[in-house]
Amino acid sequence: MPFKQVACLLIHILPTVLLLSGSMGRSYIVEDAVEGYLSKLCEQQAGSITGLLIGQSSTQRDFVVTATRTPQKEESAAAAGNSPDKEWVIEHARQVSRMLPGGLSVLGVFIITDADSKDTLTTVRQLVFAVENLISSEHLWNPADDDVTDCVTLHVNPKTRKTFCRTFDVKDPKSMAKPADWKYQSGVCSSWSMVSCCINVDMLVPLPDSRTGTENMDTSLKEELKAWAHQLESGVCLIDGKKLAEDTELTGGQKRNVRQTYTAQILITPDDQRLTDVVQRCGGSVSVRGAIHSRAYLHSNKPKVKLAEKLLKRDVVSTVATRVQMLLEELLTSEEESKGSSRVKQQTEQFCLPRRIFCPVKASGPVCVCDYQFSDEGLSEVTDRLKEMLDIDAAEEDLDTRQETPAEITERDVAAVSAVESVEALEPKRNNYIGVAMASAVALLATAASMLYLSDV
Repeated sequence: MPFKQVACLLIHILPTVLLLSGSMGRSYIVEDAVEGYLSKLCEQQAGSITGLLIGQSSTQRDFVVTATRTPQKEESAAAAGNSPDKEWVIEHARQVSRMLPGGLSVLGVFIITDADSKDTLTTVRQLVFAVENLISSEHLWNPADDDVTDCVTLHVNPKTRKTFCRTFDVKDPKSMAKPADWKYQSGVCSSWSMVSCCINVDMLVPLPDSRTGTENMDTSLKEELKAWAHQLESGVCLIDGKKLAEDTELTGGQKRNVRQTYTAQILITPDDQRLTDVVQRCGGSVSVRGAIHSRAYLHSNKPKVKLAEKLLKRDVVSTVATRVQMLLEELLTSEEESKGSSRVKQQTEQFCLPRRIFCPVKASGPVCVCDYQFSDEGLSEVTDRLKEMLDIDAAEEDLDTRQETPAEITERDVAAVSAVESVEALEPKRNNYIGVAMASAVALLATAASMLYLSDV
């Protein structure tokens, strides 16, 4: 039975259930390409298949623009059965969340299995709570009062093609399943607006005097990023050069299916309190400096300026934090591999953070996802990750590499590091103190891409 017929059938059945429960539930407007994608998965189904639903929430309704299956574990392919690997699902969700620009997020999970709907309820509940808990734990911003806390679960029976859509309030551990309305529609995000900006980052992070490696560095960087995120959150956002009232409708009076783009600026006031922290004891420093490209997509259902600012600022924080975390993971792997070697650690090290590359979700119109390319990677590795993580068949020519230029170490950068090293040589017994005004290390994000320097005092 085709999906559309089942959807119509469920639309007739659900109102009766909803009336009995006394709650209308949430409404999900779903890109019809998702219907075709799930249908193909049903045809090739062997055992249960899990995956993620990606889109944007709003107070009135949610929009699902794409779906992606959980990559199959090679070692468990034969023994997968009908029991999803929860740890594998949530790790996939963490990786996918990093690849979503502002305005897109993991809205929930789907499962394709011929098990009874009641029997899958516990499974999907556990999955959706675990996914949301992990993703939210990596957020460096505070939740807003208007954030939607309902996440969706979709159960598809591959034999009958019946779908069962339910939501859970993931901020309530005792939340019970609520029925929801699942409707397919073409061109769901064809007229979504995009707000973008380029923002400069200049961050100096003192490292603890007792630091023993990358793990302690991770803690220091995360705390500094949180402080920077708070500073950014209170910044003034200009859209097309104007400061607009929060309740202004961003796309007021515009025609349907007409996509609008806006350029934003975020003006940040220096943190006066931190200027008093003249000297502190530390064992080195990390500095991140440069420019990044950030963007947010907005649904076409009368979005407000307040939403545009919130999504754009969160994307700025997310993209910087993601790059730093990716580099730390690389360093941690390198540390493990080089244990026991006689490699002499340099006093100052320089690293290029990955640049951001965008790729359109073809079936969903102008909306893009993103990936991060390290300097030693080719575009083929980006397309491979897009296929593995998001199940997107992208060609290299589909990728938008124009927004950020790869970081390069210039003579000026080398001179700055040399100057730092000469100061250290002249004062070898200064008891590991540094002043914020005279950093012991310089770190760059470079030309709309990122670079990071590490220095031991």
